[in-house]
Amino acid sequence: MTDPRQLPLELPVAERRGREDWIVSTANAEATALIDRWPDWPGGVVLLTGPVGSGKSHLTRVFAEASGATIVAAGDLAALDPTALAARGAIVLEDAGTGVDETALFHLLNAVRQAGTGLLVTAEAPPSAWGLRLPDLVSRLRAATPARLAEPDDALLEALLAKLFADRQTVVDPALLVWLARRVERSFAGVRALVVALDRAALAAKSPVTRALAARVLAAGGARPSTQDDLDADLGA
Repeated sequence: MTDPRQLPLELPVAERRGREDWIVSTANAEATALIDRWPDWPGGVVLLTGPVGSGKSHLTRVFAEASGATIVAAGDLAALDPTALAARGAIVLEDAGTGVDETALFHLLNAVRQAGTGLLVTAEAPPSAWGLRLPDLVSRLRAATPARLAEPDDALLEALLAKLFADRQTVVDPALLVWLARRVERSFAGVRALVVALDRAALAAKSPVTRALAARVLAAGGARPSTQDDLDADLGA
């Protein structure tokens, strides 16, 4: 029977999500510039899309910090009064997409227009992939300013690895970050999964994160991303 005292202690991780922690690269430069232009947005509505783990939540929190925006989950929209919500100022609507309450979103867009405030909508895919049936909503969303977060380039992979290890207070040799960036799955979710796997392996082995340890973890397939909920739980998101 394993002695519980021998198990590694995994401390909670608080991923830093301030503007100073946001890493700008060619993968997100245009979207970042648009967010930074607030309140000078054409039309007042921005649609931010990107794959799971691409940084949408981080960038929306950067926007909310700058604008004082209220953050609302798309699944909660139908229960809210859009006029009262828009009267409070800028709004972030997170995780829109297939299944969104079309009538509630249409009313929110109208309320934002009438109040003269701003709305940032996040989704994995553009509205054309949501299966929308309300023509007026489709028209409103077509008028929104699009912003896209792409999968990371090499420079962003290295910087993201460094940031996520630092969030876990794990010291890693810069040369190893370069080595890892060339081998990790080229997605934000893949980078996060690798950092979690390496940190856990280092804790279990009571050793620093080395190239030998990283090679074993990668060879064992222990750094593949799981569900977004699992990654968020691991990262304290």
